[in-house]
Amino acid sequence: MESTTQLVYALDTFYFLVTGALVMWMAAGFAMLEAGLVRAKNTAEILTKNIALFAIASTTYMLIGYDLMYPTAGNGFVPGLDWGFLFGGDHDAATITAEGLNHARMSDFFFQVVFVATAMSIVSGAVAERMKLWSFLLFATVMTAVIYPIQGYWKWGGGWLDAVGFNDFAGSGLVHLCGAAAALAGVLLLGARRGKYGKDGSINAIPGANLPLATLGTFVLWLGWFGFNGGSQLALTGFDNTNAVAAIFVNTNMAAAGGTLLGLITARLLFGKADLTMALNGALAGLVAITAEPLTPSPLFATLIGGVGGVLVVFSIVTLDRLRIDDPVGAISVHGVVGMWGLMAVPITNPGASFAAQAIGLGAILGWVFTTSLLVWLLIRLVMGLRVSEEEEYAGVDLGECGLEAYPEFTATRRAS
Repeated sequence: MESTTQLVYALDTFYFLVTGALVMWMAAGFAMLEAGLVRAKNTAEILTKNIALFAIASTTYMLIGYDLMYPTAGNGFVPGLDWGFLFGGDHDAATITAEGLNHARMSDFFFQVVFVATAMSIVSGAVAERMKLWSFLLFATVMTAVIYPIQGYWKWGGGWLDAVGFNDFAGSGLVHLCGAAAALAGVLLLGARRGKYGKDGSINAIPGANLPLATLGTFVLWLGWFGFNGGSQLALTGFDNTNAVAAIFVNTNMAAAGGTLLGLITARLLFGKADLTMALNGALAGLVAITAEPLTPSPLFATLIGGVGGVLVVFSIVTLDRLRIDDPVGAISVHGVVGMWGLMAVPITNPGASFAAQAIGLGAILGWVFTTSLLVWLLIRLVMGLRVSEEEEYAGVDLGECGLEAYPEFTATRRAS
């Protein structure tokens, strides 16, 4: 490689790695958000799920997922599999240059693996407080090894969704809707937490244990999203790439701001109070909404796209409760309902996108992930069960699944009283 090419290669590889590290930090954001929105007696278990799923995603994506998502062969629907990356792949300078890559192949794997972990993190919060830990981890293995990579191949790996003109810049559909669809399938089979819905049709709020922690988690996710969207430009060098990255950062931030404000205002109008949890979910909804296309909108349009997401998430959370679909952290609403909005909003600002292609992609992701996830959840339920016993749920899954508690003095005092 010539010196200029080497410099571009080094800078773009470094940018890929740094933005990937920012996305990896979102794992901490999900862990803190979910830990804050569940009850104290379930905190250690949800933290265990979050760190374990990241390790599982990293391992399964190395073993099979990455080669499924970016195969050397495939027919557009079913990818080929050669396990080339498992043994290191080809790092020859001439090969990399011939393929037009401007970054190291290893940096691409690192950036992609933190995305699959993000999709799986969405499932964690939705099934919280009543699912068996090892059943969850078994599903995580299948999800990150096969279910996520195949639908990722359809678009990002050059498959049939890419051919029909479907647009999803950083994953409103391929990451967020994917995770929400898997979560919905699990929640429908799992059922609601005990005491959440009364026989008389009442809906009983089950407050989280630590709203400061949930707020911290939201800010961590907000920060990580700059890597999520910014890194998806795939390069930093060059006038066009540099300007694009700057615009993506601004639009990502403005969408989150719009989602926060309109989520808070909507909650105030509906409930008469400024509901912090709706503001937090509004921020995340704004981020999910802009992820499908963070480059083409103006800052004003990005704020409006995020704002619509903030309104949608409030109404979606209320509607799912009325349907008796129990999602402790609002993950299905934030990542699923708003993920669909983000996909369908792309043609508003991107003249190269069409509503028809976006609808096709939306339906394909939702149909594939929900159906396959439902089958896997069903199989796991038949083999080892999904739900902890009524006694374990009452005492808290920390003790039943992990044998320890996140807040031992606090929870022990409550039991004693």
